[in-house]
Amino acid sequence: MDIDASVQTAIASSSLRSLPPEVIEDLTTGGRRLRIDARTTIHREGDDAPHLLLMVTGLVRAQVSATDGRMLTVRYCRAGSLLGAATLYAPVARPFSIQAVSDAELLSFQPAVVRAWADADPRVARALLVETSERVLSFVAAFSGHAFGNVRQRVARHLLDLAMDEQRPSELVSPISQQELADAVGSVREVVVRVLRDLREAGVVKTGRSGIVIADAERLSAIASPSWNESS
Repeated sequence: MDIDASVQTAIASSSLRSLPPEVIEDLTTGGRRLRIDARTTIHREGDDAPHLLLMVTGLVRAQVSATDGRMLTVRYCRAGSLLGAATLYAPVARPFSIQAVSDAELLSFQPAVVRAWADADPRVARALLVETSERVLSFVAAFSGHAFGNVRQRVARHLLDLAMDEQRPSELVSPISQQELADAVGSVREVVVRVLRDLREAGVVKTGRSGIVIADAERLSAIASPSWNESS
């Protein structure tokens, strides 16, 4: 398939960036460009088909669900993110779903092609190993933050994480509704509304038509905790 500038940019930010152009060209043999509308579920919890996706544009999230219906976002994925590397070698039902937050474009690799190259070329195998290792560590960090952080800290983390993808000259905006934010942090809307009200009264955030505006990123980062690092 043709690798245009947007795909090249995404690859350059991904775990595949160290691979030679000719290897990348072969890896994308049979690949497809997917255009996904916002709020569309790409892979559902329980799916067991192997896949490898490269984010080209937009924003998607990986989320897990509880038996009571609550959702918890464990990863936000932007241009350059790879999704599904572990599924190439773990044919089990996925405990998470993947949903587009905004309109997104992805490159879908052929799993059999990628596995064949990994078997034949140590450079490809290493790239996938690096990706899988980073994901394991980031998921552990995400679950630790949710397990040990309070709702206020979790809200602050998600607002900052989302706003990193929506930078504007004069303000940072998290394009998310109160209900979506509650789902993302594994809480209920009423609790998140109270947290946002407190943050708004403290001058840390504002609400706008396009989402939640971060008025004081430094203070919000301090609330999120100084030990938190971006895990997406």
